[in-house]
Amino acid sequence: MFSMLKQVTDYAKGTIEAAKYIGQGLSVTFDHMRRRPVTVQYPYEKLIPSERYRGRIHYEFDKCISCEVCVRVCPINLPVVDWEFNKESKKKELKHYSIDFGVCIFCGNCVEYCPTNCLSMTEEYELATYDRHELNYDNVALGRLPYKVTQDPMVTPLREFNYLPKGVLDPHDLPEGSQRAGKRPEDIIEEAQSSS
Repeated sequence: MFSMLKQVTDYAKGTIEAAKYIGQGLSVTFDHMRRRPVTVQYPYEKLIPSERYRGRIHYEFDKCISCEVCVRVCPINLPVVDWEFNKESKKKELKHYSIDFGVCIFCGNCVEYCPTNCLSMTEEYELATYDRHELNYDNVALGRLPYKVTQDPMVTPLREFNYLPKGVLDPHDLPEGSQRAGKRPEDIIEEAQSSS
């Protein structure tokens, strides 16, 4: 008799715990249902990357001295430096330089330790291709300057992800039709021109 009561009470406790956990999960769901969406309409709106964003690497062929420091500090020995020793000038002559961005982890060690600053990180993050071999950039492709989001006339650059109106700290109970707190670059330029 007591064993049957123990089984019933254990079952009831388990049911109450399960209902509690389901209630916690649904409370998070309902909490997010009342918030406004934070959606960037990607092809037409793009976020401006932060100053220290580590995107595609830019390479300047003329500055490189073929020291191979970038290869030694790379965790996966990724940059391929092809050079030839010139006996007359007693210096290395760079013939070819390439990086495979399909394997690169964008750690930035090569940029940080380059003695001649021939490598730099850019804001370019759109590296998607249909063929993996297209991600192997040679010195010509690495030397191409990236197109910035703020310079593209077809795209509205968004400065930040803020979606709450100015002065609102709680994301709940927002008034209908409220705009982002972050200003668009054209609004900032208009304010700067009107103030000066």
